[in-house]
Amino acid sequence: MVERLEGMNLRVHCVALGGNLTSPAGKMTMQVINAVAEFERDLLIERTNSDIKRARAEGTRFGRPPALTDAQRSEVLGLLAQGMSVAQIARQFDTTRQTITRIRAT
Repeated sequence: MVERLEGMNLRVHCVALGGNLTSPAGKMTMQVINAVAEFERDLLIERTNSDIKRARAEGTRFGRPPALTDAQRSEVLGLLAQGMSVAQIARQFDTTRQTITRIRAT
């Protein structure tokens, strides 16, 4: 943003940083701030990925909870085996046809 403003012949002064950000010293200050911000972002990504990996190793389930319990899923498979339609089963369990189709595919 500072570079775009400088391209429009505008000078940016930041009181908190103590001066003109378009000067050589101001540009260096912005580069240091950008480097620290990038470093912090990389650390955050690294910590997040590490925590996700740990949680998966501990068996934590991610995402939305299943629409049907394991017992209901077994019942759905039985009804499918008996020839009941996906739409009928979805209505019976008050869920979507897509949910029943996913169960059938497993």
